[in-house]
Amino acid sequence: MSALLSPIKKRRKPRIGRYVRIISGVFACLVFLFPVFWMVLTSFKMPRDIFTTPPTFIFAPTLETYTSYFFHADVPRRMFNTVIVAFGAGLVSIFAGAMAGYALARIKLRGAATIGVLILLSRGVPPIALAVPMFLVARNLGLLDQHITLILAYCTFLIPYVMWLMRGFFKALPAELEEAALLDGCTRMGAFFRIIVPISMPGLISTLIFSVILAWEELLFALVLTNRNASTIPVAIAGIAGDTVNGANWGALTAVGTLTVIPVVIFALIVQKWLIQGLADGATKG
Repeated sequence: MSALLSPIKKRRKPRIGRYVRIISGVFACLVFLFPVFWMVLTSFKMPRDIFTTPPTFIFAPTLETYTSYFFHADVPRRMFNTVIVAFGAGLVSIFAGAMAGYALARIKLRGAATIGVLILLSRGVPPIALAVPMFLVARNLGLLDQHITLILAYCTFLIPYVMWLMRGFFKALPAELEEAALLDGCTRMGAFFRIIVPISMPGLISTLIFSVILAWEELLFALVLTNRNASTIPVAIAGIAGDTVNGANWGALTAVGTLTVIPVVIFALIVQKWLIQGLADGATKG
């Protein structure tokens, strides 16, 4: 009898483990997504509904906050600036960081490990320590409140991130690919752009996605280096948070915050195929 029950017990254990993983994953998603859900919900509330105790889920939705602050906070222009700066910084960082990662992964340089560690340590520098010198340099060059200034400032923290991610992708590729290209007459640069870049495209795209998201939400450099013409959407949120006399204007903050999140969500949905492919390649090759 026990021999007959043992296969049943063995089948039940994997099922129980699978259910536990599914329930744990759903619970983690709910925990992380609930603040976003609450932000979107609050953005449709009137002020009297926002401050009710206990909080209410049933109310008369309104778009008054969106219509009031869409132009009051200059959302269209700042959103356009954010798109330019985020994608510009992401593309420049991918171009420079990918070549740096390839050099560290393939080219035998004396002290390459030390160079890589020093570049990685630059990520540990507090951004406030760089913001003031950047402001002084940009002011002396007459480049304050310019898109290019903000793009270059974002590259200071994106390039080390891109370099280390792409270094892992390049090290996972067989070196015979470049050797065959070099034997066929390609230069090292030609082998990189003709052979390595097309093969590593999923990794490049997934890294670009993360870089754009990091640049999209950055506040400190945008707050210090811009004034009006190149200010981004996080600056608008900071301005609303600071423009309060009788407490935080949660309706405006949540409405502009929702408008900030929507483009990132749409962008992630559009490129999710390449993002998943890049993450899967990194997990299997690394």
